Amino acid sequence: MTKINNGRCGNGFFISFEGVESSGKTTQVHLLTRWLKDSGYPVVQTREPGGCGLGEKIRTLLLNPDEGISAEAEMLLFAASRAQLVREVIRPALAEGNIVVCDRFVDSSLAYQGYGLGIDLDVVWQVNRPAVGETVPDLTLVVGAGPQLKGVQARDSSDRIEARHDRFHERVRCGYLRLAKDFSHRMEMVDSSVGAEAAAERVRQLVAQRIEPMRGDLKDA
Repeated sequence: MTKINNGRCGNGFFISFEGVESSGKTTQVHLLTRWLKDSGYPVVQTREPGGCGLGEKIRTLLLNPDEGISAEAEMLLFAASRAQLVREVIRPALAEGNIVVCDRFVDSSLAYQGYGLGIDLDVVWQVNRPAVGETVPDLTLVVGAGPQLKGVQARDSSDRIEARHDRFHERVRCGYLRLAKDFSHRMEMVDSSVGAEAAAERVRQLVAQRIEPMRGDLKDA
């Protein structure tokens, strides 16, 4: 699979969160955003799919359990939402010197549509390449319960993707473990089984290691 290279955009810093369903990922997104703001950093929090008008409409379609969406259509819809989010929210925020915290990004497509649904990883990346360009996270935090990245709660059957069978979610889990190895230069694993606050402390440590050296490059809040 083609390697993804980081591309700087302005003086900002791009953090994404990834993980299996019900891993505690979104909780960590909110906790980190609050900590960064309290620490005086300018922060823009967003999510995928969604984060902008078009993206939220696509999100509603993608998660609707009554929609029959093929694997290929799902991949393309995620990429479309991502392309709009990058241009409407993420790039402008980075160009202005903000820290962007995103709940899921392109690694989700590699894990879910690639490893989960079995679409060739190179195809997934080639579809997403024009969507993201050089806008790739500086740091990706992969959240899960323990070193095997298991979820911590029952899945939501009203969510089309969460409601998929266990074999699918097992492939996604294994996909994240593989991605964490392939992109170890930017991906860090966070154990959520230790509790939300302990996991948040680990997240803060990992983020501080990356952003403290460039504090002067980030604009004042």
